[in-house]
Amino acid sequence: MLRKYLLPVSAFALLMFAVIHVVRGQQQPSKLEPPAQPARTPYGKTVAGAGIIEAQTENIAVGSALPGVVTEVYVSVEQVGKKVKKGDPLFRVDDRALKAQLRYLEASLAAAEAQLARLDAMPRPEELPPSEAKVKTAEANVALQRDLADRAARLLPSGAMSQEDVRQRQLSLAVSKQQLAQAQADYELLKAGAWAPDKAVSRAAIEQARAQVEQTKTEIVRTLVCAPVDGDVLQVNVRPGEYVSTPSNQPLVMLGAIHKLHVRVDIDEHDIPRFTPGAPARAMLRGNAQIQLPLTFVRVEPYVVPKKSLTGDNTERVDTRVLQVIYSIDARDRPLYVGQQVDVFVDVHAAGK
Repeated sequence: MLRKYLLPVSAFALLMFAVIHVVRGQQQPSKLEPPAQPARTPYGKTVAGAGIIEAQTENIAVGSALPGVVTEVYVSVEQVGKKVKKGDPLFRVDDRALKAQLRYLEASLAAAEAQLARLDAMPRPEELPPSEAKVKTAEANVALQRDLADRAARLLPSGAMSQEDVRQRQLSLAVSKQQLAQAQADYELLKAGAWAPDKAVSRAAIEQARAQVEQTKTEIVRTLVCAPVDGDVLQVNVRPGEYVSTPSNQPLVMLGAIHKLHVRVDIDEHDIPRFTPGAPARAMLRGNAQIQLPLTFVRVEPYVVPKKSLTGDNTERVDTRVLQVIYSIDARDRPLYVGQQVDVFVDVHAAGK
């Protein structure tokens, strides 16, 4: 009896399960509300663009003028957001080799200056008396040889001295005169001091050495990277012991003055004919389109550039060119961050009136 009713009951149950499954599968799922409402233009006619919040000074990617190993970092990761003044140190590259080179060049400069001082001091006072004595000795020798030559000339007619001896004494007199001339020339040369062109060469060597010293000092100064403007530390990507190159593949320190923020808006090239500078504009935050922030027109950068900031929309093309427009944003004490993306709408209707 049980087997007689078991099979029909089981078949009926399976049939009901199949019917319920089919009915539920054909039901349309209810539409889910998005977690955040998308941004909608507050204007009748509008030009829309994606905007990136940036510092008033623009985002300054500070790099290193010289490659090398970083020895000190004066703004650590914990100090991101810290305000810095223009000229405040950010980090330093190893400068030991440059300092050693500076000591060598300073020694070379001192040697060149000493060489010029030696030339200016010539002749030495103690060098003149020996040279003057040589002149007097040569004069005395000339007088002696002249006397001997005169005596020989007087004795020649009497035959007391041969023609050969007379000639020898006359030649000795001529040699002594030449020796006197040489001694006098050496004395005058010594008394005149250093030659002017030698001094000019020495002065040029001093200027060259001084220029090398100043160049090395400048290189040492360049190893210390300082803040170029007053602003806030937005990002630090350098640590002690890391090697930095020039140019670096990433910003080592990012700076910017964020007491007043700007928005860089990309206007698609197809919308440029409808865009008018100075038209009213508003920005809406991603994730909360209810927050509308008024924008104040600052300037248009007239060079149309390839689009780099992508929003993720399927209709975007990477070959699109955009006109970049800068607005000042009124945050009204709302927390905004540099690099944050916003949706911007420009009132084309108001601009056309």
